[in-house]
Amino acid sequence: MQSLPIPPSIVGHTLELRPLDSADFEALYRVAADPLLWAQHPSPTRYQAPVFREWFDQALKSQSVVVVIDRASNALIGSSRYYDFSEEKREVAIGYTFLAREKWGGAANGELKRLMLDHAFRWVDTVWFHIGAQNIRSQRAMEKIGGRLSHSATKDVAGRTQENLFYKVERDAFVGNQL
Repeated sequence: MQSLPIPPSIVGHTLELRPLDSADFEALYRVAADPLLWAQHPSPTRYQAPVFREWFDQALKSQSVVVVIDRASNALIGSSRYYDFSEEKREVAIGYTFLAREKWGGAANGELKRLMLDHAFRWVDTVWFHIGAQNIRSQRAMEKIGGRLSHSATKDVAGRTQENLFYKVERDAFVGNQL
């Protein structure tokens, strides 16, 4: 499967994104080891080292994951992923995002998504976000950045069926409003 090209660095005001590297495991696991990060997630045990290791290894293989670095402290504070890239349909999805709890409710998630959207819209016209119907926190975050609910569908996630809400952001709306 083809991946959306990711540059060596995407720099924002307070964050920097770069491709995931095998050396990032320990720093990223320090963030992921917080059980509250996964409380509303389809994989609520991802805070456990073996479960996270499996996710991490798959993330490396995908070649579409970025780590999120706080520019002030140079600390790794989370990650996100581009997936389901279709050059033909000119669309991609962004997800698998997690951020350290101290970054919740602030500007970090909005900046992260704006940086990723800005980069994605160099290749696509539509960006999708698939959010679990029970994940109220992510639904609110999506609405804050201008995502529009398109539809819902069931999807196999982490070995079980889950209802997902499909939010989308269109290039024209993003570029015109800069969310």
